Amino acid sequence: MGTTQLESVPEPKYWHLRTVLSEALDSEFEVGEILPNERDLAARFGVARATLRQALEQLELEGRLQRRRGVGTTVAPPRVGVAVGTREHAWPGTGDDAWQPADCVLAAPPAAVADALETDRDEPVHTVRRSRVSHGQPVAAELLYVPASSVPDLTAIDAPAGPARARAVLRELQRGDLERQESAVELGSAGAEDAKELDRLPGAPVLVVTTRYLAEGRTAALSVATYRADTCRLTFGDSGDVEIHHGPETRAS
Repeated sequence: MGTTQLESVPEPKYWHLRTVLSEALDSEFEVGEILPNERDLAARFGVARATLRQALEQLELEGRLQRRRGVGTTVAPPRVGVAVGTREHAWPGTGDDAWQPADCVLAAPPAAVADALETDRDEPVHTVRRSRVSHGQPVAAELLYVPASSVPDLTAIDAPAGPARARAVLRELQRGDLERQESAVELGSAGAEDAKELDRLPGAPVLVVTTRYLAEGRTAALSVATYRADTCRLTFGDSGDVEIHHGPETRAS
């Protein structure tokens, strides 16, 4: 493998390197192939390792690369199309919901969540943890916060803990009349818990979708779902009102 020197360009050096690396990924590497180490890549392109890291981080953000514990940096497969909303409003867990309940605890939520739910900050709420898997790999993790007032008929006797308790909370929540739901998407970085659940490194880019479920003029539940930004392309609407293609894709089941 020869050495490629970068020419002087008006754009940031890491960005130009990102373009050169992207072309190399298309022509020289296969999906799942491990990239050479940082020292060898920096030498090949004649850049400092700090510049190389910036370019690699950008490509990871764009879904071209994946960093995996004990493996290294690999070429990522095409992004998975994940539907996160439909034109018809529905409670979480309704119909063909792709989320799998994992656990449920009764505890005080983060302060920002308590404020959104308009509950006292020390008031316990049901926190349902769910996960989403596509083609054998974890693609998202969710925390669904449900105040006790939204599931008044729930009893601890029916389902004391675990997935059964989570399903019971979802069933009771669906008894209410949903008025509408509101979602917002923002870019974030994986914390320790999310990184572990999504098989990513802490600090890896993620897409955070926050959804408020409103009933009787109040927030009846709040979902905070964290999606892997390197593998997911979020779509909204039954048929995807906005379609932006960057090569082949696979829709999540």
